[in-house]
Amino acid sequence: MMHNFSDVSLFFLSGLSETMNYRVALFSLTLLCYCFIVLVNVALIVTIILDKNMHEPMYILLCTFCMNGLYGTTGFYPKILWDLLSPVHVISYTGCLVQTLVIYSFVCSDLYILAVMAYDRYVAICRPLVYHSIMSKQRLLLLLCYSWLTPFCIIGTNIILTSRLKLCSPYIDRLYCMNWIIVKLACFPADTIVNNIVAYITIIIFVFHGFFIFWSYVYVIKTCVNSLENRAKFMQTCVPHLASLLIFLVTILFDVMNIRFGSNNLPQTLQNFVAIEFLIIPPVVNPLIYGFKLTKIRNRILGGITFKIK
Repeated sequence: MMHNFSDVSLFFLSGLSETMNYRVALFSLTLLCYCFIVLVNVALIVTIILDKNMHEPMYILLCTFCMNGLYGTTGFYPKILWDLLSPVHVISYTGCLVQTLVIYSFVCSDLYILAVMAYDRYVAICRPLVYHSIMSKQRLLLLLCYSWLTPFCIIGTNIILTSRLKLCSPYIDRLYCMNWIIVKLACFPADTIVNNIVAYITIIIFVFHGFFIFWSYVYVIKTCVNSLENRAKFMQTCVPHLASLLIFLVTILFDVMNIRFGSNNLPQTLQNFVAIEFLIIPPVVNPLIYGFKLTKIRNRILGGITFKIK
């Protein structure tokens, strides 16, 4: 059986098709959200960089976490803001693959950074006497490279495999490009077997990191049960991390459920929110959680505000 296919050079994004009557309000709200994300994340990054007392593994990892949030949201917000002002919502083939790489690697790096943060808390609470020798500058640098470069390479491999497919349609029913949806546009399903195998291997790798985080906190909680000092340290430094982890897992789970089992009968506005909530909630909430909960950061920010007012 012959298939009609052509080299796709542009993709048409149809996620905004039913909301264009409110595009001015949506543009204003989206711009406000993006500006707030940039403000709170940059504030935390600058605070940590400028204060030498916070040049410790926990705060450096938090700084990396915020940088990753800025990286991921930059892959989405400028494009969606442009689309809200444009009558035609298109993206080039290359631009679509780049956007997919940025958004997917942002999500995966978040999980890797959370895993490294869990390891850091495990060593700090369960093995405090050797903390500084284990979390040395060299090892911290290796862990940071691991948490950024490994997801980038893994997702890059998936994107390269997708780029070899012949596509039969240029229409993507989303606000942004997604690897799984691009793969579904392939003319020959047999060509996607390798993509599916690599995708499942990728999922297994990330599930393993999830189990690692769970294992780390089982040991941390066991250590904290009989120690008042460790309980105080847990409440101060681990609770924000667990809150970030919970927010991450819930938003990603909703998105995955929407992709796999979402109903077309749901209003497009609700589908769009579910699809982008991991690009809204974690980048906004995480800096606020850490900023309010970690005493050093809270005091440094409040001290700066007080100084400016005086």
